[in-house]
Amino acid sequence: MLQNATFLLLAMSPVTVGILGGVIGLIVGVGVFFAVTSIMRKNKITSTERLVKEMVSNAENECKALKKEAIVEVREQEIKLRNELDRETREKRAELQKMEQRLNQKDEILNKKDATLLKRTEEVENLSKNLEKKQAEADALVKKLETQHEIFVQELEKVAQMTEEEAKKMIIEEVKDDARREAAGYVRNQEQQAKDEADKKAKEIISLAIQRCAVDQSNELTVTSISIPNDDMKARLIGREGRNITALENATGIRLIIDDTPEVVVASGFDPVRREVARRALEKLIADGRIQPTRIEETVEKVKKDLDNIIKETGESATFECGVYNVHPELIKILGKLKFRTSYGQNVLKHSTEVSRLAGLMAQELGCDVELAKRGGLLHDIGKAVDFENEGTHIALGVELAKKYKENKFVINCIESHHGDVEPRCIEAVLVQAADAISGVRPGARKEIESSYVKRLEQLENIANEFKGVEKSYAIQAGREVRVIVRPEQIDDSQALFLAKDIARKIEESMEYPGQIKVNVIRESRSVEYAK
Repeated sequence: MLQNATFLLLAMSPVTVGILGGVIGLIVGVGVFFAVTSIMRKNKITSTERLVKEMVSNAENECKALKKEAIVEVREQEIKLRNELDRETREKRAELQKMEQRLNQKDEILNKKDATLLKRTEEVENLSKNLEKKQAEADALVKKLETQHEIFVQELEKVAQMTEEEAKKMIIEEVKDDARREAAGYVRNQEQQAKDEADKKAKEIISLAIQRCAVDQSNELTVTSISIPNDDMKARLIGREGRNITALENATGIRLIIDDTPEVVVASGFDPVRREVARRALEKLIADGRIQPTRIEETVEKVKKDLDNIIKETGESATFECGVYNVHPELIKILGKLKFRTSYGQNVLKHSTEVSRLAGLMAQELGCDVELAKRGGLLHDIGKAVDFENEGTHIALGVELAKKYKENKFVINCIESHHGDVEPRCIEAVLVQAADAISGVRPGARKEIESSYVKRLEQLENIANEFKGVEKSYAIQAGREVRVIVRPEQIDDSQALFLAKDIARKIEESMEYPGQIKVNVIRESRSVEYAK
């Protein structure tokens, strides 16, 4: 067999022999690898088992140590808790003992109080019995006194010949009359003294303010007259079939009156600014000579723009003249419109500047806020600039404008209180009210329609004649004073004082008037006898 193998090897090629050798080597290597791996695994297992034994041994030792420590710690905690419990028990026991002592003391005090209360109860019962006895005696005495009083009152009524109620009423009336006479005398003296001092000071301040404030005055109406060179110009203004005058009225919003009056055209309208636009436009057209609808419209538009600038400049000039600054630009424009507004024939812008200066001068004399007084006086009639365009009184419109343009609350109060519609909330508002009255009632300041003037005088006399005891009344000094003549047998001196106050109050409630009205009550007694 060996020979066969040798022969077989010899018969193989070298390549085959190499492959066969490699396979055998690989087989041998694999065997050696597994043998080595088995030996290493056994060694690793042995070392791991030894390590595990060591760890288990260490763990057992640590457990024993921890157990001993835990036992020691538990015993220490037990001892500590036991000591704390003993201490708390001792404290609670001591506290309970103190509470027990306090309770014992309170019991003793309550026992003492019970004894005292029993004693006092007995005393109260004794006093109650005594009071009942005395009450019975007092009731008997009261009955006896009432009987005697009735007898005494009956005797007095027989002597005085009047009942008890009549006597009481007579005494009360006498006391009332005495009190009224004394009160009236005291009031008269105090009032007269206060009036004298107030009048003296007021006259000084007002006269000084008027002396230092001088303004021009002009009277204007709700119509404006425009002069024309000749009657031929009237025809040109009217135009063919009235086209020119219609275009002018439509552009300005003002009614033009062209009648038989020579060389005069009248512009009529309630809006003073529109009336001024119509006046200026007519003057320009007459001077130019070219009068036709297109030219009219161009001229009116140009006049409106020019008038806007004039209104702005006028408002700025008024604020500068009065020394009022930081006014809203729109409010300045509205203020400038007052130049073309009148009230009772008085120019409202001039009236406003006059009120501003008067209020400022009076504020300076009294040591008040001069700037606030001037500002309130200048803006007090600002609502009259827009009362043709909006509904409402000029006061309500002025307050609305002042609030819109963020004016001071005291300036707003000056506006809303200058006619007495609301109460003034600052002294400057009172000064504006006084300055407005001074500017309106001074001679020549305003015009008044004759019929309304006569009606106001009649109303003054009728109000005074309504009161009991008034014989006759006369309105004098253009309605600034009413003299009331009373019947002396019905009105005495003390009642005359109260009658004057009542008449003045009724006038304030019933009438509207500029300035103030003096009520003068006159009582006169005459004794006449003839020697024969």
